[in-house]
Amino acid sequence: MNASDTNAPDYSPGSPQTRRCAAVPAELAGQRFDAALAKIFPSHSRSRLQAWMKSGAVLVDGKPVDPKRRTCGGEIVEVLIDASGASDGKPEAEEIPLRVIFEDAHLLVIDKPVGLVVHPGNGNRSGTLLNALLHRAPELAAVPRAGIVHRLDKDTSGLLVVARTLEAQTDLVRQLQARTVKRCYLALVHGHVPKDGTVEAPIGRHPTQRTKMAVVERGREARTHYRVRERFATSTLLECRLDTGRTHQIRVHMASLGFPLVGDATYGRRKSGTPALDAFPRQALHAWQLGLIHPGNRLPMQWQSPLPRDFEALLEILRKH
Repeated sequence: MNASDTNAPDYSPGSPQTRRCAAVPAELAGQRFDAALAKIFPSHSRSRLQAWMKSGAVLVDGKPVDPKRRTCGGEIVEVLIDASGASDGKPEAEEIPLRVIFEDAHLLVIDKPVGLVVHPGNGNRSGTLLNALLHRAPELAAVPRAGIVHRLDKDTSGLLVVARTLEAQTDLVRQLQARTVKRCYLALVHGHVPKDGTVEAPIGRHPTQRTKMAVVERGREARTHYRVRERFATSTLLECRLDTGRTHQIRVHMASLGFPLVGDATYGRRKSGTPALDAFPRQALHAWQLGLIHPGNRLPMQWQSPLPRDFEALLEILRKH
């Protein structure tokens, strides 16, 4: 289902309006509604969305909402969008190659390469996965965030699911909120991890470095399970499974244990003494497996992505030493 159009009142003089519905993704839980909606509807500025909220043009579960109210995740939002697409730089379709490993009327599963930003933002208004999706499947223009329900960092590779309809998007958001989506990553970390384990530590903004995340007392619940797959001279290959999906979760959690990811310029080590590890140009993190319940036929589905060449080549070097 695409977003539904209605003859709703015009809250922005001179602009035709479209009523659009979206479910708040679980990953945005705890954020202010104005901030969350700016991510869900990137065609419109946060200030414009705030004005719409104050005017009553935004409903959450059928009721007006204060922009400062915090989200829980899973709420159904109705918002009037400028149907002309003008004003705030509507994302444009761009012909960017995508590796699609599954596709039907409900879903797209993408194997995202290293270096591809998922969503437009400051400094990345074009050349993103969202722009590529709008070219690959133009109908996604009618789905909030072009159907994107979770993210991967720019320099993290691997699997990412995209909803092709509003029903599918709502269903996937609820699965993420219920923590039934299986997301397994392969991560190469510095040091010898002695045994399998679980990190259960809240994550929030770093108290002094606001562009970073950290384990903080009043952060949001976060849980990462990890299993040792292979050990090398000065590093360990881990399989990490997420129960929650906080920003930079694996990177923050492993660094908090003293095992930062190889190549992680934000949370890692500048020098490790191992040339092959120090030369790796990005965080060694790959979204390896993805499993979910298909929103159409309700059958369990699972996909797996091979390691990218640079990651596999690094492991081959480590195995020889």
